Amino acid sequence: MENEKQAENFKIAISSTIKALAKKQDLNILFSDAPAKESNVINLPKISFDSIDEYQNIRALADSEALKIKYSNSELLKKFEPRGMIAKNIYKSAEKIRYEKLGSDNFAGINLNFKNYYQKKFKEQNEDTYNSIEKAFDIILANHLLNLDLKIEEKKSLINWNKIIDAQIKDKLDLLKKNISNQEKFSTILNSIILDLKLEEKLSPNDSDNDNEQKNENKLKDQNDNEINQDKNSNKQDFNIESIIPDVEIDANESEQESLIEDENSSNDEIKSSNIKKSNSEVKYKIFTNKFDKIINAEEMVDPSEMIKFRENLDNQLKSFHNFISRLANKLQRKLLAFQNRSWEFDLEEGMLDTAKLTRVIIDPHNSLSYKKEKNTNFKDTVVTLLIDNSGSMRGRPISIAAICADILSRTLERCSVKVEVLGFTTLNWKGGKSRELWLKNKINNPGRLNDLSHIIYKSADTPWRRGKNNLGLMLKEGILKENIDGEAILWAYQRLKKRSEERKILMVISDGAPVDDSTLSVNPGNYLEKHLKNTVKWIENKKDVEINAIGIGHDVTNYYSKALKIADVQELGDALIDQLADLFIEEPKRKKTIN
Repeated sequence: MENEKQAENFKIAISSTIKALAKKQDLNILFSDAPAKESNVINLPKISFDSIDEYQNIRALADSEALKIKYSNSELLKKFEPRGMIAKNIYKSAEKIRYEKLGSDNFAGINLNFKNYYQKKFKEQNEDTYNSIEKAFDIILANHLLNLDLKIEEKKSLINWNKIIDAQIKDKLDLLKKNISNQEKFSTILNSIILDLKLEEKLSPNDSDNDNEQKNENKLKDQNDNEINQDKNSNKQDFNIESIIPDVEIDANESEQESLIEDENSSNDEIKSSNIKKSNSEVKYKIFTNKFDKIINAEEMVDPSEMIKFRENLDNQLKSFHNFISRLANKLQRKLLAFQNRSWEFDLEEGMLDTAKLTRVIIDPHNSLSYKKEKNTNFKDTVVTLLIDNSGSMRGRPISIAAICADILSRTLERCSVKVEVLGFTTLNWKGGKSRELWLKNKINNPGRLNDLSHIIYKSADTPWRRGKNNLGLMLKEGILKENIDGEAILWAYQRLKKRSEERKILMVISDGAPVDDSTLSVNPGNYLEKHLKNTVKWIENKKDVEINAIGIGHDVTNYYSKALKIADVQELGDALIDQLADLFIEEPKRKKTIN
C-alpha cells in the first residue's frame, strides 16, 4: 500500500515537472506503452517501481518528452527530413539529442538524468546492437554532444564506426555542437552528414514507368490465375487481397480528385475491380507482392497451453473491470432488448389484452380495439464485424480495452441473436520483411505496398463465444503487434461480410490513428496509405451494402469515415462501442458523432 502511494506521488511529481518544463498546462501525461498520437498527450512507459533504476529512467524519459515540446519545431523537423528509413532514423535520433543537449545545458538535474540514462543503456546493450550504422551513430553522437564520457572502446563493434565517422565528418560534428540552439542550421548540417555517409536512400532514375506497369500487369495476371484455383474455405486459402482491391488511385492534389466507381458485374457477390477517375498527378495503389501475406486463425499462432495463459491474463484484467463490464453489458443488452421486445402495436382487434385500455372495455364492452401485439423487429438478422488495429501503437492499455470490449460484445450480442466476428490486422514483420528483401534485389520506383500482411481471425461469426473466447486473449501477445495497413484490412473484412447471408452487415473499425508502414512510406508518396484508406472507405460507403463506422482512440478518424467517433481516453472505448452499436439499431443512425 505504501509503495502504491509512493508510485502515485511520483507520477504526480513527474507530470507537474513535464508541464512546468514544457510550459504547457493542458498536457495529458499517461503511463502506457503505446506511443502518443496527439500533441497534448505524452505516454511514458509503464513502470513497476521495483528499483531505483526505474525511477531514474522514467525521469530521463519525462525530461526528454518535455524538452521536445519546448525546443523542437515539428514543422521544421518535417521540412528537413531526408529520404530512406536509415536516414530518417538517424535524423530523428539526432534531433532528440539536440533538444536534450539544450535542456542539459540549462538544467543541471536534467544533465545528470540523461548521463545516468545513457550510461546504463550503453552498458546493458551488447555489441551486436551497434552493428548497424543508425544505432552506432546514435550513441556516438550522444557521447559527443552530451559529454557522456562513454568508453566506446569497451564495445568493439563501435570502434570501426567511430573511426569512419571521425574520419569523414569530424568537423561537421563540431558544427552540429555549435548550432545546437538553431534547429534549422542543425538540420541542414545533419543532412549534409547523412549525404557524406551515403545513407539517404534514393530511387533509381533508370527504372522506367513502362517497366513498372508491365511488371504489375504480370503480377495481376498471375494473381487472377491463382484466384481461380483457390479453396472455397477463405480461412485456409492463400491470402490474395489484391484480387478484391478496387482500382483506387492516390491523387497528390486532393482538391482535384473526382471519384467514379463502376461495378463491372453488379449481379455477382464477388468484388470486382472498379475505377476512380482523377487528375493527371496520380499514383495507383499497388501491391509489390502478396505471396508472403497470411490469413491466420488465432488458434494456429500459439500452442493451446499458451493460448490458455493469454486467456487467463485477459480474465485477470476483466476482474479489475468487473463493475465496468457489468455496466456495459447490461447497458447494451437493455438497449438491444428494448428495440427487440418493447415495440408494440396498439388498438388491435386481437392479440394481448392492453391493460391500459381496461376502462375502455368497461365503458364499452363491444369495443374490440383493446388489444396489443409485439412488432416484428428486423435487427435479429444482423452480423457485426469488429476489425481491431493490432499495430504496435495499440500496445498496452488500448489493446487490453479493445480485447475486453470484443469479449463483452461477443457475449452480449450473442444473447441478442446477433452474430459477431472479431478480426485483427497487422504485419508479419517490422520495416518490410520478405517483401522488402525481394524488392531490394530489383528496386523499382513506387513499388506500392511493401510489407507482409498478417490478418488474424480471432472469432468467426458462426463460432459461439464459448468456443472462441480463448482466441480473444491472443490480442495481449505483444509480439504480434507491428504495423498497420488499414485500407487492405478493411477490404478483407468487407469481403468476408459480403459472403454472409444476413440481411444487415455492420463493420466497426477500432484504431488509434492513420495507417503506418515505414517500409511502404519510405519508397512511396507520404500520403500513400492514407489516401488508399480514404478511397476504400468511400467506395464501401457508396456501395451501401455494408455499414461501416469507426472509433478512433486518441485520434480523430472522421477524416476517413463518415460515421466515426473519437475518444480522448481509452477508458471511454467501452461506452463508445456500446453507444455506437446501439445507435446502429435505430432506424436512422446518427451520421457523425465525436467525443472531445
